[in-house]
Amino acid sequence: MSAGNGPAPLTFVLVHGAWHGGWCWARVRDILTGRGHRVFTPTLTGLAERAHLMGTGITLDTHIADVANLIRFEGLADVVLCGHSSSGWVISGVAEQVEDQIGALVYLDGTVPEDGETGGDAFSPEDKAAFAEALNAGKPSWPPPDARHFGVNEADLDWVNGLLTPHPVGVALSPIALTSARERIPKKAYIRAPAYPSARFDADVAKLRNRPGWRCYQVPCGHDVMVDMPDRLAEILEEVA
Repeated sequence: MSAGNGPAPLTFVLVHGAWHGGWCWARVRDILTGRGHRVFTPTLTGLAERAHLMGTGITLDTHIADVANLIRFEGLADVVLCGHSSSGWVISGVAEQVEDQIGALVYLDGTVPEDGETGGDAFSPEDKAAFAEALNAGKPSWPPPDARHFGVNEADLDWVNGLLTPHPVGVALSPIALTSARERIPKKAYIRAPAYPSARFDADVAKLRNRPGWRCYQVPCGHDVMVDMPDRLAEILEEVA
């Protein structure tokens, strides 16, 4: 899609997952902006360049507000809102707050939560152990795993490992409150990277595959699709829009 003779430029808001930051979308952002689109890659409170704001008061509602307020105050419309990994929780909550400003929801190898679930409910056994250790010690965050955990390609391991930061524990403690806003968004998609093992993600894909209004994709790479296959991801995001 081009901004010249083709359809009007699109607006994308791309939300990173646990331990990451807006930096992880750099390649996808460059591709999409190079095609004339508007792209926002907010960093959630307590992560990456906002790590100095880490504290026990950060909750899922904080991260939902980070993104919903961006959309509100920038006056964005018909947004393609994409959430990676744990930010499936975030974009689900954002849809509840600014539904009329969202044109498409994209879950990128992440959780599609149900009303009343907490982030901890969807943790893998490994993540549960690290989370419990931090929580029991009274720490405000828990440390990132090595980027090999995400299946990041060898060439980018040092880059990703150098930028991962601890994630606030509070975001996984409170249940999410959902109505049916997510289902009312006109376009919805799930992108699965099956090389990254996750029983929860597989269950979410199975749940959505035949649900009206949803499109499901697979990409042959690790969990950090925006790092490993930015060109293909950009194509899918445009196609969903």
